[in-house]
Amino acid sequence: MKAVLYVAHGSRVKAGVEEARQFIETVKPQIDVAIQEICFLELAEPSIVEGVSACVAKGATEIAIIPILLLTANHAKQDIPLEINKAKEMYPSVTFTFGKPFGINEKLIDSLQERVHQKSTKQNEEIEVLLIGRGSSDDSVQIDFQQIANNLKRKYNYALVDICFLYGKGPSFENALEQLQTNREKPVYVVPYILFTGLLKIGIQKKMAELGFSDDEVVLCDCLGYDENVRQVLIERVKETLYSYREGVLNG
Repeated sequence: MKAVLYVAHGSRVKAGVEEARQFIETVKPQIDVAIQEICFLELAEPSIVEGVSACVAKGATEIAIIPILLLTANHAKQDIPLEINKAKEMYPSVTFTFGKPFGINEKLIDSLQERVHQKSTKQNEEIEVLLIGRGSSDDSVQIDFQQIANNLKRKYNYALVDICFLYGKGPSFENALEQLQTNREKPVYVVPYILFTGLLKIGIQKKMAELGFSDDEVVLCDCLGYDENVRQVLIERVKETLYSYREGVLNG
């Protein structure tokens, strides 16, 4: 019997965990699988192993692991597979299939456009955008995030789309803000490329306030969030993992 196990990141902020739960509940009715469970990579419960156990307790023999992650980094390459390997030892007769993170997707490019235009009535040619990623020690994250920025600029003809990260490799958020202080001709629209409201956005707001930016200089947009485009991308990932994607089978 097939099962789907959604793996959200988790957060120390209760509202962030609840956002993830509510979002996944809206996806479940679109997936024709009886067993669907939610778990978290860290900072919330149930854990991945506990999520697998819940699926098995309901009769699952094939479990599709669906990471709710924006980009492919260490969480997808190392952390989640490590937990699945623990589950495999507990349930050797169960087959696990591992889906892909959201990656570079046109629907998410459209969502970034929506976030900017929730805050601006200007023509795109007059707008500069700064995308903020969580960051990672994985080089592929910077490459993919730069591609997302390039796609956004090309598709919607912004004056500039730049990137920075809250931690890890690549240009830092702090350095990006310092550059904005010394080279500011147009207001910059800052879009956090993160899914949930949590400590990361709070930290972004705090840093901007410390540097004394006015709303005319730097406009903080809403996070990417769990909108309809994100929902459709997740549904795509679930269906391809259940019915077509086979490279990620974790069995044997």
